[in-house]
Amino acid sequence: MNPFNSSWELVQTFPIIYLDGDITLEAEQLLNETYNSIMGKLKAKILIFDFTKIDYINSAGISSFIRLFRMHNATGGDFVFIGLSDHIKKVLDILELTDYVKIFETLDMALEYCKNES
Repeated sequence: MNPFNSSWELVQTFPIIYLDGDITLEAEQLLNETYNSIMGKLKAKILIFDFTKIDYINSAGISSFIRLFRMHNATGGDFVFIGLSDHIKKVLDILELTDYVKIFETLDMALEYCKNES
């Protein structure tokens, strides 16, 4: 198991959350801390999550994202996912989560979408 870590930065006024490691129950606290840090500073409408360094997510990790999504969606916000492996994309598709988030292959594509939506 790879320990989870997250960090974020602003790129063209949009917060990019870099994920690294396995997304399991242990990731929930860090995901929440990262989310709260961003929202405390920016009140961002769109959050971009970079999954480039993620190979594994389990049901507890997915549940963590669902809770964050519901909380953020209640404020009128959206999630954008980039860099999904085929496996992660398939898992999200099976759970029909791809209906609720925007998915792009690259950061540039995601940023273009975000500029048009803001």
